[in-house]
Amino acid sequence: MKGFQTISSSGFIFNLCITTILTIIFFYLVLSVQEDGEVNSFDPFTILDVDMNADTKTIKKAYKKMSLKYHPDKNQNNPSAEAMFMMVAKAYEALTDPESMENYKKYGNPDGKQSLEVSIGLPSFLLETGNRNLVLLFYLIFMVILVPFSVWKYYSDSSKYGEKDVMYDTYAWYHHTLNEHSIMKVLPETFAGSAEFRKANITTSAAEKKDITSTMSKVKSQMQKPKYMHPIVVKGNVLLHAHLLRKTAELSAKSKEDLSNMLKMSGSLIDAMISVCKHQDWIKTAINCIEFGQCIAQAVWTKDSQLLQLPHFTADDAKHCEKAKASQRATNLTQFIKIPDEDKKGMAYMSDQQKEDVLSCCKIYPQIAVDYQVYVDDDEDDKVYEGDLLTIEVCITRTNLKEGEKAGLVHAPLFPFPKAEAWWILCGTKEGKIITIDKVIDADRVVKHKIKFLAPKQGDYEFDLFVKSNAYLGLDHKQQIKLKTHDPSTLPQYKIHPEDAQLDDEPTLFEEMMAANIEEDSDSDDSDDEEEEEGIKELSAAERKKQELRNARKKAAGDDSDSDSDSDVEEVYTDK
Repeated sequence: MKGFQTISSSGFIFNLCITTILTIIFFYLVLSVQEDGEVNSFDPFTILDVDMNADTKTIKKAYKKMSLKYHPDKNQNNPSAEAMFMMVAKAYEALTDPESMENYKKYGNPDGKQSLEVSIGLPSFLLETGNRNLVLLFYLIFMVILVPFSVWKYYSDSSKYGEKDVMYDTYAWYHHTLNEHSIMKVLPETFAGSAEFRKANITTSAAEKKDITSTMSKVKSQMQKPKYMHPIVVKGNVLLHAHLLRKTAELSAKSKEDLSNMLKMSGSLIDAMISVCKHQDWIKTAINCIEFGQCIAQAVWTKDSQLLQLPHFTADDAKHCEKAKASQRATNLTQFIKIPDEDKKGMAYMSDQQKEDVLSCCKIYPQIAVDYQVYVDDDEDDKVYEGDLLTIEVCITRTNLKEGEKAGLVHAPLFPFPKAEAWWILCGTKEGKIITIDKVIDADRVVKHKIKFLAPKQGDYEFDLFVKSNAYLGLDHKQQIKLKTHDPSTLPQYKIHPEDAQLDDEPTLFEEMMAANIEEDSDSDDSDDEEEEEGIKELSAAERKKQELRNARKKAAGDDSDSDSDSDVEEVYTDK
């Protein structure tokens, strides 16, 4: 059914027609080249249609016959006949004139050696005089109208899109409608106003209006009171609620197509909503947007049980699981998966095949264990100081997978498109400020992700770490990260010895050599080489003297740490 809808769509039919037309043109050109564009080497016998052993009389007779046939007077305004007449003349000359015959034998042409020429075989109708104006007209239309229009169209369309291939108008709409207190129930209306499907959601016919009105009466009880009563937003809001509440069976074909178009772009649009929340530092709204994406993938809404994600489960089956005794009770998907298969409730009225489907899905749903490590790169000290580049390495392990296995696509039977499994990793403060939000798409059993940020001021901190699925409800993970930062002024301060500072200010060996070379101006190359060697020796001696002075200071500093004797050598490291 889905495949039939795809091939019956207007876009598919348009592409099929264009492909068919281009294919016909391609085969026509191939046949034309084979018939009219054959490329052969110069063969006078073939041109005159005589045998290779023909005598001069036979050649003259054939020439006379061919020249009469292709003479320009009998074939006016015929470029092909004119070209053939010239070839006949050259062929006759090659077979009767000694010099031309010799050139033909040596170079394959009666005119002698020829430069390489490459030409394109075109259909004959393009060369006819009567078609020249038509060909010129099509050329002008293509080069002056079609090509500039295509470039303008591509530029104008591409300039409308920003990050994640989402339109700038959509980002502006999200900035206008979202805020730090946006609850999940208002998100369908925000999503419905996206610029990507505004044209498609314009209601034109009375039948469409009746269909939307009828659907609204069925989903109105679960909808937040609309804030924007524009027909486009209302239609998108109603269609999206029909999907979330699983009431799409009675939708018209046009409404189902519009809904499918919305769901197809839901992944990138949800990411754009989260991106807006990240820029505005709204962690609660960002979490609501992630959970809204989960609801779209599984076709459930706020009052529905998470157990409806299981195949064949109904609201009554979910209630049966929620009212079971404590050891068998399950109010979310994680609890249901952990219950032994023989104790799972809600499947009393299912067939054996349906029960097997439920148990199989419980094995493919991701079950994760999350661990983290906090550290500072290239730092041997375990303490974290204010201003350090801090790294939080989050490790996600899919415990339901074996070593070497990879996660497959998301199990979302009511979502009409394949969806890859991914995880949102959020880190925020207790005050609700965002440190980072990252989407990690990795099918491996063990997934590692690093969060880097500067350590805050001295004090004790608690951060919230969220690991949330992009497509499943109830499989998320949350834990706290405790961090203590220290005052950087307690760190040992490095002091440079005055003599070391003075040595650092002195010119280097290379600088002294360059200065010596500039100052010296000798006419003798030998004397230059001797003076340069002496200069290098003197500089090497100076460098050795500097190194001996440094070693003496270090040794003096070491002796001072073992005895109480006075020393004029300052300590290199001091603690504040």
